[in-house]
Amino acid sequence: MEGTENNDQDNRREEVFSKAVRAGKRTYFFDVKATKAEDYYLTITESKRRFNNDSGKFFFEKHKLFLYKEDFGKFTEGLTEAIDKIKALKLEQGEEIVEKVASDYTDVDFDDLG
Repeated sequence: MEGTENNDQDNRREEVFSKAVRAGKRTYFFDVKATKAEDYYLTITESKRRFNNDSGKFFFEKHKLFLYKEDFGKFTEGLTEAIDKIKALKLEQGEEIVEKVASDYTDVDFDDLG
């Protein structure tokens, strides 16, 4: 099955790096992927566990953002500016935002997410 081998090879080449960050009830996935032209882009996926009242089962609601290299600078600038604004507003309200470092989060068990 030569076609299957090529598809498997393409899928392996496509995902270059993956980082999962569990943050409360949400998990964020940062995935670096390669195009066929060996260019790179970032996908950011937010995954939230939800309960379906009709079926009585849990499911995962996912939202995905694609970020291309030509937009990295403007995206980073906009994100930093928005975060800084939130911090300033909360400080005005007398609340300082204390940021957790990566070691404060637990590792993601992918069996929990499936």
